Formats: sequence, structure tokens, C-alpha cells
Amino acid sequence: MAFAMTKVSYSGKIMEVTLGQGDKALKVGGENAYPFHNFEGSMPNKPVLAMEVWDMTPDDWPAACSEPFADVMGDPGAWAKKCVEQYGAEAIVLQLKSTDPNGLDAPPEKASEAVGKVLAAVSVPVVVWGSANPAKDAETLKKIAEDYQGKNLLLGPVAEDNHKAVGAAALAYKHSVIASSPIDVNLAKQLNILLGNLGVPMDKIVIDPTTGGLGYGMEYSYSVMERIRMAALVQDDDKLVLPLINNVGNEVWKSKEAKLSNEDAPELGDAAMRGVLMETTAAVSFLLAGSSILILRHPKTLALVKNLMAKLMAPRAAAAAKVKVDRPKAAQLAVAAAPKPAAAKPAAAAAPKPAAAPAAPAA
Repeated sequence: MAFAMTKVSYSGKIMEVTLGQGDKALKVGGENAYPFHNFEGSMPNKPVLAMEVWDMTPDDWPAACSEPFADVMGDPGAWAKKCVEQYGAEAIVLQLKSTDPNGLDAPPEKASEAVGKVLAAVSVPVVVWGSANPAKDAETLKKIAEDYQGKNLLLGPVAEDNHKAVGAAALAYKHSVIASSPIDVNLAKQLNILLGNLGVPMDKIVIDPTTGGLGYGMEYSYSVMERIRMAALVQDDDKLVLPLINNVGNEVWKSKEAKLSNEDAPELGDAAMRGVLMETTAAVSFLLAGSSILILRHPKTLALVKNLMAKLMAPRAAAAAKVKVDRPKAAQLAVAAAPKPAAAKPAAAAAPKPAAAPAAPAA
């Protein structure tokens, strides 16, 4: 009998969210089955592979990671352009590292200038990622939302503490938001409810479940993403049927293991590829958990993940689908063709025992 694939239909469907505007706008979401289960449902929009750009020159990157961008660091526009034109990034994520109150504490006006440089340099969708300080991000993202009205930027991370300020600005100036919660399904849902109550449409929200780069952190993130996807597809939870985003590069490359040199840790393998493989492993894991947007740092990671995704998204070969195998008949033929066991050889005759020595005469 022919093999028949078991198919499961789901009541939920991931909502489509549009990134950017114009001819280069991209849609994420829209699938009605688990990631890459093309045999069960449809996945109309492939996950977006974005590359990160900083608004300042990083001083703690390992050489393996900074070398591809050595000529453009310090210029967000040139950096973004190189990521798109040379490395093939599908979107750009501007990390506003300079605005961190515990660092340079750059003002919102300077951050807004960096956004303008990126928008002028590339036409792909742009994501603006703040410092993760709720108070400073509220101030900074409000300024950026106003300055670039109608550009449909994806602004974040939006937390419960600043959702009113950032959510209202995004709603007023026509942007989308990243709802960020600390690795918890219920907190993710609650934040989406709060943004919805504020008036932000569900098709303007992307979920950031918080990304762990390695080890337990990655496993926790993966598990929460699985639960969010299960609630969306199986239970059709209308507050969780949203695309997921993962800030992979930022989390992986800040780990100690990614920064150690060959001299410091020869047992960990070549430092030039170690971080790339760590980043690739995390990225693929999150793809399989349901990520719609991956934020990557190294161009080699981008190439590896893009190659794998092309294979996962490729349609099944038509010839393979038509092959029918009569399994019972095949089993019978296999048994008939099996060689007969060799006949057992007769046991060799036992050697005669030596005669017993005569008993000594009695005295």
C-alpha cells in the first residue's frame, strides 16, 4: 500500500503583519500550520532575515564579527547599505545602543538622526530597537515615530511600563510595534491585550518573547515560542496569533564563548567560525519554533540560514510523491532473496583417550 501522510488541520492562523512600505514592503505571518509543515497547511510568507546595525561603533565585538564591517562602523547609513547590497539582508534593525542611560545616554534627537541615515541609504523595511530601558525608550521612540510619520517603522521593544507612550505614538504616526515580555506566555498575551485596549491594531504588533542566545536561555525561549504557537494554532487565541521576532545576533555574540580567542579556548574550536555556528544554531532553532523575523549579525550566518530556509521552503519533488511501494510484496521479495544459511559442519570425531596405566602389584 502507498504511504499516506497524516495531516492535521488547525483552527487558528497567524496574522499577517506588513513591514516597511512601497515596493520593498514585506509581509510576515499568514501560516495556518506549524513552521515549515507545508504538507499540512500553507506558509505564504517566508521568515525575514534581518541584519543589525548599531548607531555607534561597538567596542566589545570579537574580531571575527567586526571585520566584515570594519570600513563602515560609525556610519549607520553605510553600514545598512553594505548589509543589504553586499550581504543580502532583507531588512535592517537599527540598534540604538548609544541611547542607553548606563552608557553614552545619547539624546533622542541624535538617535533620530541615525534612523534618518538608515532610511536614506536603504529601501528595505527598517526596525528600530531601543536600549531596553523603558523610560528612555519611551522618550526616544516617541521622537522617532513623530519624525518619520507614515514610514511604517517597527518600533520596540515595547514593555508594559512604556506601552502607553510608545503605543500611542505608533498609532498616531502609523508605525508598528514590538511587544516584548520576559519569556512568559501569559505576560506576552497580557501586553498584547493592553496594546489592543489602547487602540493598536493586532496587525500592527509583533511579539518579542525575549531571546536567549545559548544553553538554557535558548531552551526557555524555544519552549515559550512553542507554547505561543500552540495557543495560536490549536486554540485560535486571538491575542497570540501574531508573528514572532528574535534578536539573535545581539544575544549570541555577547556571550563569553563567542568572544574567547583561539589561545584562550582552543578546545572550543576556531574562533573565526565558533560564533557563526552558535548564531546559526540559535537562528535555526528559533525558525523551527515559529520565528517570523530573525535579527542576525554575521554575514556568514545570514548565508547559512538563507540556504537552509530555501531547502525547507522548497516544494516536494513531484516524482517522490508519485512513487508507490507495495510494502508486503517488497518484504516477501527481500525474504526470498536472502541467502540460505550455510549447512553446519559435522563435529570432528573425538580423539581416543589414552589407556589407563596398570595398577602396581600389592606388596
